[in-house]
Amino acid sequence: MRARVSWTLVLAVFLAFPPFQRERVEEMGLGEILRMGRMRVDPALTQALHSRWDIEASAFAFPWGHMIPSLEDVNRITGLRVYRRPVSGYTYPCYHELAEHLLDLPVECRSSLLPRVALQESLGLYEAEKNARESEDEYLERLSRVSRRELASEPGQQADFDLRRFLVLFLGRLLFTTRGDAVHCRYLPLLEDLDEVGGYAWGAAFLAHQFDGLSASERQTSTSGFYPFLQVWAYLHLPALGRGDFTRPGLVPIARRWDSRRDTHHLADQLERLQEAIDSYPYLDVVWQPYLGEGDEGQPWLAQARPYFGRSVWLHALNLALPLNLFLTQRSLRLRQSVVEFPVRDRFRRPGRSFRGLHDTTDWREWAREQIENWERRGKAVRSDVTTDDAYLQAWMLLARLHRSEPCFTR
Repeated sequence: MRARVSWTLVLAVFLAFPPFQRERVEEMGLGEILRMGRMRVDPALTQALHSRWDIEASAFAFPWGHMIPSLEDVNRITGLRVYRRPVSGYTYPCYHELAEHLLDLPVECRSSLLPRVALQESLGLYEAEKNARESEDEYLERLSRVSRRELASEPGQQADFDLRRFLVLFLGRLLFTTRGDAVHCRYLPLLEDLDEVGGYAWGAAFLAHQFDGLSASERQTSTSGFYPFLQVWAYLHLPALGRGDFTRPGLVPIARRWDSRRDTHHLADQLERLQEAIDSYPYLDVVWQPYLGEGDEGQPWLAQARPYFGRSVWLHALNLALPLNLFLTQRSLRLRQSVVEFPVRDRFRRPGRSFRGLHDTTDWREWAREQIENWERRGKAVRSDVTTDDAYLQAWMLLARLHRSEPCFTR
């Protein structure tokens, strides 16, 4: 299913919810992302960024050095929470009993997947296809109207089923989107106590999922996860690429301010031009600190998130535990970039990658205990006492010459 369609379906159910259900979603810290407009997908930009991803460093490798989407980027662009408990716990090889108990939906034995259509229909989305003559707004309004008929109007067990089904759809088809049509149940155990859902750092888990998606094969033409994030990240940090339109100043979270600029050229031509633009991008036009002029007004989530900004820390999303190596991007922290030891293959042990370990009952809090403790300590502050980037840039150019055969260094 196309990402934009998934977004419409999730938004339709949210709008169909009675007020008490929408309030519960807001209290979980998931409401801000649902106030964003449905942004046009920019596959050329996504592919250009994907091709620059340095898997070992978990960072983009550009001609001017590494750049990394950070927890502050996630928090300011999407409004997702990047503080509180790590998204970690048990995963199981079979979710049959859990799905029946928590969702009142069938999952085949020895399976972790929910059929997407069955999940949608449980939320009243029986006719999810867009009619040829419908506008996007008409399509959304029709879906919401139909869904509203099926959803519980009062608190109770059925309302809890509705909310968990919505959260599974939201997490599986919007926030942590993966390839394929079915929806994974791996986050379902965290939804058992609905009062605890807001206590997880879903934004940090989202960033781990983004890193994992960017580390996938370049043969994939898209990255997983909520696609507007990377697009808006590029609009803010690499504005000279000219891929976004700043149309709604002042709105928060920041993604609400932007639209994807329409480009009618063939995808291959767009991608070629973008690669050339990145290779020749003026270093002085790179925006390392796009939030310097931003206040906190209308963004209450920033106060609790700020202690996590500017720190190298391990990010968690169940079986994924990936490093946020901000020491590679000290310039994003208003520091000069010191010479660092660049991550190389196997230097950083990765407790979880892809879906390894999901075929057994696994407690990821135990399996990645050291990395969990790192998150609980908020990682390590990034510091630099150098006064110029020159030594770093020389080391970076040398590294690029040594690795010209690697995809992220050659275009």
